[in-house]
Amino acid sequence: MSTEFTPVPLGIPWRTDIPLPNGGDSNLENLSASYNPGNVGWVIVATAFVLLMIPGVGFFYSGLARRKSALSLIWLSMMSVAVVSFQWFFWGYSLAFSQTSGSYIGDLNHIGLRNVLAAPRTFIPDLLYAVYQGMFSAITVALAIGAAAERGRMLPCIVFMVVWSTIIYDPIACWTWNPTGWSYKMGGLDFAGGTPVHISSGSAALAYSLMLGKRRGHGTHELNYRPHNVTHIVLGTVFLWVGWFGFNGGSALGANLRAVMACVVTNLSASVGGITWCLLDYRLERKWSTVGFCSGVIAGLVAITPGSGYCPAWSAVIFGIVGSAACNYATKLKFVIGVDDALDIFAVHGVGGLVGNVLTAFFATHYVANLDGTDNPPLGWLDRHWIQIGFQLADSVAGFAYSFCGTCIILFVMNLVPGLSLRASEEAEVLGIDDAELGEFAYDYVELVREVVPDTEGIHKLSSELPPHHGHHIEK
Repeated sequence: MSTEFTPVPLGIPWRTDIPLPNGGDSNLENLSASYNPGNVGWVIVATAFVLLMIPGVGFFYSGLARRKSALSLIWLSMMSVAVVSFQWFFWGYSLAFSQTSGSYIGDLNHIGLRNVLAAPRTFIPDLLYAVYQGMFSAITVALAIGAAAERGRMLPCIVFMVVWSTIIYDPIACWTWNPTGWSYKMGGLDFAGGTPVHISSGSAALAYSLMLGKRRGHGTHELNYRPHNVTHIVLGTVFLWVGWFGFNGGSALGANLRAVMACVVTNLSASVGGITWCLLDYRLERKWSTVGFCSGVIAGLVAITPGSGYCPAWSAVIFGIVGSAACNYATKLKFVIGVDDALDIFAVHGVGGLVGNVLTAFFATHYVANLDGTDNPPLGWLDRHWIQIGFQLADSVAGFAYSFCGTCIILFVMNLVPGLSLRASEEAEVLGIDDAELGEFAYDYVELVREVVPDTEGIHKLSSELPPHHGHHIEK
């Protein structure tokens, strides 16, 4: 089987010189011989890196929430891997990346990963491309589902994962990354997920927060902003920062200079973003905030994502500063529009993804895109390709509108189905989602005691009434 291919500009196409469905017959030839082991090995590692990001999301969200609902957010993040991985195997990959897709969504030619094996996707086989992209779908759902924090029921969240990834994520991934998609053909640039991952998850989280309603006590002293575990926030940030090297660097789909450049700008933007957010908070509080630094790192990572394989190293400084500052100020939007986005998912991912898409139009250049050996035309304003800003805005607005409106419709319908009401009861919210929905706890009963039995006599009474294996958890 031939090892040569004809580069196609602007993206990650498959080769068309290999017969389908499986790229050859493994009984007659060595299907691995056509692939550089370095490219395959790097993308396998990058896949594991993206998987590592998902518990990172869980720890980050868990640390930001109150302790009585901390475990539920970790549980939802891990469950998103399992649920979406099956959805992706069953029909998600086919709906997003089938080679006979339409401009909006794919077909079911690859249902159950049928005919997915060794046909090339640029530098790697189709099967590897499928599992790598599956991790993107899973982390997008994990990012969005954090909107259920502290007042959402678990069963509707699981149903939402399946429905949302099918109806919302798969079409956006198709139109952005599939060569048949309308945004791809238009010339939209999105290297690693500015619209499919960040804008879609951010707008979905905004819709979920809106449809759920505000948490009990929202806007009062009872629910003041108090991350319960900053160590978890730092741990989650570390997982995300490390994993983002696979998220952006792996999107080059090979061990090449384009992947190296993506890793360089990823790290630089994250670093500058963390410093920027920290300084912005310091000017108001005169405190060096750990939570602020971690939030800035994530904002910088989000902003650089769409341009990581298109933009030169120096531009990452601008991505980090502008992206972090925009997300920092966007955290105030929830007060303006009156939506209880408990974890600021829209502010960081929705706004950060939009900023990244727009900045990509300014700084994308073909000499960076050509680092993987392909031959790309002029891309952004550095190449005097002025129309690119229009392409980026069209893709961003379409992704936001489709995800936000589609999510609202999905949740409205789900809320009408018996057994799928989104909101936990007030009693469950007071008790904590961990106790009410999981029956397990991240730590102890301290938060329960604070809200339900505030007096010392009550604490001793509660302690005496609990089973022996629970009583020792009560702080007196």
